[in-house]
Amino acid sequence: MSSDLEPDAALMLRVKRGDRLAFETLVDKYKQPVVNVIARTLGDPIEAEDLAQNVFVQVFRSAQRYQASAKFSTWLYTIARNLCLNEIRRRSRHPADSLDQAHPDHEEQPSRQIEDRTTSSPPEVLLRNELEQKVREALDTLPENQRAAIVLFQEEEMAYDEIAKVLGCSLPATKSLIHRGRATLRQMLKPYLRTGSWRAPGEAKQL
Repeated sequence: MSSDLEPDAALMLRVKRGDRLAFETLVDKYKQPVVNVIARTLGDPIEAEDLAQNVFVQVFRSAQRYQASAKFSTWLYTIARNLCLNEIRRRSRHPADSLDQAHPDHEEQPSRQIEDRTTSSPPEVLLRNELEQKVREALDTLPENQRAAIVLFQEEEMAYDEIAKVLGCSLPATKSLIHRGRATLRQMLKPYLRTGSWRAPGEAKQL
């Protein structure tokens, strides 16, 4: 059975036995993908960094309960999604806190970075950056489950069954979330795309 174990699951079993080097290896591999997923889910890159740290704290604390019955990434993104849901609920109960987090000092630095990066960029880069911004804005308007499903499918290239486990949905419901989410994005982004169709890395996967 051990020979059939995926490398990440094997690493997590080593973490379960107290191997901190194995834990650091998993953090190095998954930290940025987890930050990206959280940022897209919450629409808040600053908060994503802090929440990603909490994800890996939870991973370490839950090591003794880990069972290699599913892919490690599925288990990891389930933890990330649950923490995102907790944050969304917290914000809905305390909206003033969310407004306070949007401090002007936090907004100035990213805008300066964008300006520095694009000032000398060729037109096609500027257009691509603008489109990426429009995609982010469109994603932010989707319901939470649709947004999470789209991010996991398009950016993390997870299979439908893995996404279903992360979201706690049936396979047909997961496919429906992705289909409806992509249809909404396609309609919203039509003015910015030549063909009106939205193609991304996961396009080869048929709905």
